[in-house]
Amino acid sequence: MAHPNRRDLGLLVLRVGTGAVLAAHGTQKLLGWFGGGGIEGTSKAMEAMGFHPPRESAIAAGLGEAGGGILLALGLATPAAGAAAAGAMAGAVAVHAPAGFFAQAGGYEYPAFLGFTAAAIGITGAGRYSLDHATGHVLDRPWVVATAFLGTAIAAAAVVGRRAQEQASPAPEPEPEPE
Repeated sequence: MAHPNRRDLGLLVLRVGTGAVLAAHGTQKLLGWFGGGGIEGTSKAMEAMGFHPPRESAIAAGLGEAGGGILLALGLATPAAGAAAAGAMAGAVAVHAPAGFFAQAGGYEYPAFLGFTAAAIGITGAGRYSLDHATGHVLDRPWVVATAFLGTAIAAAAVVGRRAQEQASPAPEPEPEPE
């Protein structure tokens, strides 16, 4: 069994690394950093992918990734942070699923990995080297874990279901032009 200090150090490295990747990915959507499209570009992409309303979908995805990532890196409200990030990645998996599994073909391999990692951290907890530990785990209670993951699962299912329903609906017929 790993020494407790090594386990906590491993959780710190995993949390900070995963959180930083998620935060960077989210700031692309929210702020246009790191070559991202910002809210406007992400809104247009969300609309093209069938997410409605597109602006709110872009903001939710960006906040789930950036906010969840920052909180994971800090080890603060870790269950909620893991759930938020995992939920955002569930949406990304749905977007990439038609391309198959592997990332080189545009598949969902990468968002699935980030989502599972965020979920695992949320369930496991932040470890000793975290703000959760420093604050006496006030935001890291079993009911918070259950509520965060249940809420995120419901939200992700609603978004993915709504997108699927809108994609299955036929496009409205264009109005004839007056002569």
